[in-house]
Parts: sequence; structure tokens; C-alpha cells
Amino acid sequence: MDAVLFQNGRVYEHGRSKERDLLVLDGTIAPADAPAPPDCRRVDMAGRMLVPGFVDIHTHGGGGVDVNAADRAGFETISRFFASQGVTCWLCSILTDTEEATLAAIGRAREAMARPLPGARLGGIHLEGPFLAPAYKGAMPERLLRQGDADLFYKYQTAAAGAVKYITVAPEVPGVVDMIRAISGDVTVAIGHSGADYETAIAAIDAGAKAATHTFNAMGLFHQHRPAIMGAVLERDVVCEAICDGRHLHPGTVRMLLACKGWDKVAAVTDSIQAAGLPDGNYKLGINDVVVRDGDAVLADTGVRAGSTLTACQALKNLVKFTGRSVEDVLPLLTENPARLVGLTGKGAIAPGMDGDLAVLDDDLAVAAAYVAGRQVYAR
Repeated sequence: MDAVLFQNGRVYEHGRSKERDLLVLDGTIAPADAPAPPDCRRVDMAGRMLVPGFVDIHTHGGGGVDVNAADRAGFETISRFFASQGVTCWLCSILTDTEEATLAAIGRAREAMARPLPGARLGGIHLEGPFLAPAYKGAMPERLLRQGDADLFYKYQTAAAGAVKYITVAPEVPGVVDMIRAISGDVTVAIGHSGADYETAIAAIDAGAKAATHTFNAMGLFHQHRPAIMGAVLERDVVCEAICDGRHLHPGTVRMLLACKGWDKVAAVTDSIQAAGLPDGNYKLGINDVVVRDGDAVLADTGVRAGSTLTACQALKNLVKFTGRSVEDVLPLLTENPARLVGLTGKGAIAPGMDGDLAVLDDDLAVAAAYVAGRQVYAR
């Protein structure tokens, strides 16, 4: 039996933290009264906090690697980098591309999932498009956007062997509401990259959409006479993604979103690109050329913002600063909420029977270590 005992620190659980030990047996968190085997490995947390590993469900890469082009070595690089930021499970977000290139990217992601990565575990695939609105395309190549097509989704899902956990679609694109109705039992659907009116967005939610992609960004804005897609996602019981880098959303906007939705209906994501963790310079996002200046990523040809250089660890620090709330209050936005949204069972919480996916945080919220199934995948 593989056993590891975390000692001499505070353990986060159910919105609070307290000083206690935590035992992980064969990769799973043991009940509090389970005896530790005499020969178990012991980890001295030195007064630090043990928290669930972060779960990032919307990211295009980091550490110099772009998901669309990543091979096995590239996925290993992303995996190690994310572990250093406290992420223990993530979805790779495949940007809109040709059908052939998308299938190839799905195939490489499946190969990366077939055997454990050295750092954060790849938990599945997020398809960002191609069923998106040209007027709100953001970094999506307009010529490759498509009308709603459930058959194409299932072609991708078959190639992924069911690993597509999450997809972003625009409700106003012809055929998309019917598509949502057809596929929502097999994938978590988010609406975004959209200028849909309120009624069309509500129809998409009623058809089965459960989330909103990078809320307020690449989205039709609220007007008191025309609530639009923004009004629909704020009103209805969907989970709203939020990119909390201080660029995509003003801190006041983050606070408003939390006040409107409640803390259980917001999922913090990075939407990071390969430049995350690297200096300013020239990078790629799918087929796009991207320039990063002062940490801000924009398309080289148009200046439109193109993802972020945010990390999950920095998002945690930002959220604590933006909200003035404790780290215990903020943690579910990066752990439990995203894991629950896309059905990553066993992830996002510290409780008996959950996976031993954990991060150790210093008092300044820096990541000191990360563990996947009780196995150390990062140490500072």
C-alpha cells in the first residue's frame, strides 16, 4: 500500500482550514480516523496550508507550448509548468482550426492522457469553437467558424474516445440551439464568443447550456432594454467563467459577478496561452501570431486581446486582493466549482474518497509543492 501522511500544517476543508494531519492511501484521501501505516512517507508542511490542487478548465497552454500544436513532449512541459502553479488537473482548450487539424490535436491530447504526465494530470478536452459568432470571434480565425453541427461534434467526441468534457458555442449561430439540445447530455456546454440577444441566450440555456465562457469578454454587453447574453447568464443558473488577471475584468466587475451569481456559480479560469510563465515577446495561439507586451497578449495583426498570461496561482492571489476575502473563501472558485462543472469526479476538494491531488501554499500564497494522487509532482 502506498501511503503518505501530511503533518504539521493547516488542512483546507469545506471552506475553512484547521491544523491536522491528512493521510493519502493509494492515491485517495483517507478518513480522518484511518491509521497511518508505520512505513508511510511523511511530509512536513512546516505550518503551511494544504489545499485541493487547482483545476483549470480553460487554458491554451503555458511554459512555451501551445495546446493546438503540442506533442507528447509539449504536454509534459505544460504539465510540469502547471504543477509549479498549483494546478493538478486541467482541460486542454483546442482553439478553432480546420477539421483535420482539430482531429490531429484531439489525437495528440488523447495520447497524452493515455499514460500519466509528469506534473498536472490532463483531465480532458475543451473545444473552443468552431460554432462561434464571427462578430465576437476574438482570436478565432473567422474563415473556420461553422454553423451548429451535432454530427461534427460527435465526430470529434468519437476521436477523443469521450474525452471532450467541455465545449463553447454561440447561441445565435444557425443550428446551435438545436445542437445544444442534441449534445448536452454528453458534454458540458458553455455559451460565449457571442452577441446573442437575451431570448436566444435563454433558449440555449433551456436547451442545456450550463456555463458562460470568459464572462463579459467576447460577449454582447448588457443594456437595460436589451439584456443580451450577458443578462441571461447573470440571471439564470449557469456557471460563469472569470479571467481574474485584472485586464479582462476590473476588480469591481469580479465583485459584481460574485454578488450576482453567488460564490458557487463562478469558475476562475486562466485562458492562458503558451506565453504564460515567460517574458514578453512573440508567441502563437493556434494559427495566430500573438505579441505579449507588459504581460498582455494581443493578436499581432489587430491588437485584439488573445488569451492571457495568467497562472492559477496568480489568479488566487488576485481574487483574494480583489474581494478582500480569505483564501478559504476564494479557493472553491479554482477547485470545486470548475471540477463540478465539467464532471471531473474526485477532483477539487479535500474529503475522504477524493483524489489526493493537493497543493501546499505558503503564507504569501506561493506554491511550495504539488501532489497528484499523493505523488509529488512539484517542489519549489
